[in-house]
Amino acid sequence: MNKKEISEIKKQLTPANCNITRICGCYVDAEKNKKTELKEAFLSLSEEEMFKYFEIFKKTLSGTLGKNLMNMEFPLAEEKEGGKHEFLMKLRASKLKDDALIESFYDKIIENYDYPENYYIILVHAVYDIPGRTSDGIDMDDASEEIYEHLLCSICPVKLSKAGLCYNAEANLIQDRIRDWIVEMPENGFLFPLFNDRSTDIHGMLYYSKNAEQLHDIFVDEVFGCTAPLSAGGQRDSFNMLVEETLGDDCQYDTVIGIHEKLNEIIEAQKDSPDPVVLTQSEVKRLFEDCGVEDEKLETFDNQYEAVAGEKATMVASNITNTRKFEIKTPDVVIHVEPDKVELVETKIIDGRKCLVIPMEDVEINGIRVRMGGESSEESEEEFE
Repeated sequence: MNKKEISEIKKQLTPANCNITRICGCYVDAEKNKKTELKEAFLSLSEEEMFKYFEIFKKTLSGTLGKNLMNMEFPLAEEKEGGKHEFLMKLRASKLKDDALIESFYDKIIENYDYPENYYIILVHAVYDIPGRTSDGIDMDDASEEIYEHLLCSICPVKLSKAGLCYNAEANLIQDRIRDWIVEMPENGFLFPLFNDRSTDIHGMLYYSKNAEQLHDIFVDEVFGCTAPLSAGGQRDSFNMLVEETLGDDCQYDTVIGIHEKLNEIIEAQKDSPDPVVLTQSEVKRLFEDCGVEDEKLETFDNQYEAVAGEKATMVASNITNTRKFEIKTPDVVIHVEPDKVELVETKIIDGRKCLVIPMEDVEINGIRVRMGGESSEESEEEFE
């Protein structure tokens, strides 16, 4: 799914467009005990409750594609009888009216979800009547072509509200506030199946993780049978290691700067695309070639890539470079430079030492404008006039 497709599903999460038919919930304590459950038609909820749930569901479909939101494909083995994909298909087909399937779903999550505190599992069934669309992108509500039947699950922490004082209007006094257990925004969740090209794609799911560095790999594998991709930080670390190992002794300042500038150019060229820029193994290799890495250095690239990132692994460009700044780091000093100003930082040998040289103009120290040694007092006075 891309940004536009995710946005289209999120737009249905309002009272006016609501297509949710049924909601189920299970509150689990820190000892993995089921404390209470909810099973009812979604539209039977109060308006206040519906708004709270809509907020949670929208959050489950929010974040950066390739970082917080990940498209995952099911292995073919999981689509066979008895597979985890088949179980999700049965759950969707039941429209959440089969209690045994719902309890089994809860059990799978409780058994494999590594979370040390209380949490609330929310599962909804929805049917989106996909409107036809004209060539210029205008929806035709009376020209529906198919329906998108799906499940949306959110796993939310449940925590005690903060201690504090409050005003009791009835008693007209300030007193200690009663602490309640609050359902917070989701930590994890998923949408099944995918909504690709404005149509149902049963072969994949959209997975959400609030923490882009903690994807709960075991949970993903055991509950869905999917292999979680490298986290955003994992992709960055793998790419950095690949650059260092490929270039070896030729891992020079100018070459590394050139690689990141090229990455930023690729991202900028596709900034209007609803899809994130994803690099395959061959595209990373071509990136190195375009930046002048010698053929000799690339002879073992494929083996190094698979060892570092994994076979058939891809990398999201925005995860492996920073389009807002370059960070140049030494053991004692860190320099942040805007990408279009990176050429101002030069490398030179001064008095036999390797140095970074930066033009010193309009310098401030903790917000105080200073003049550099060698400036005349007249120059300084003119500067401040």
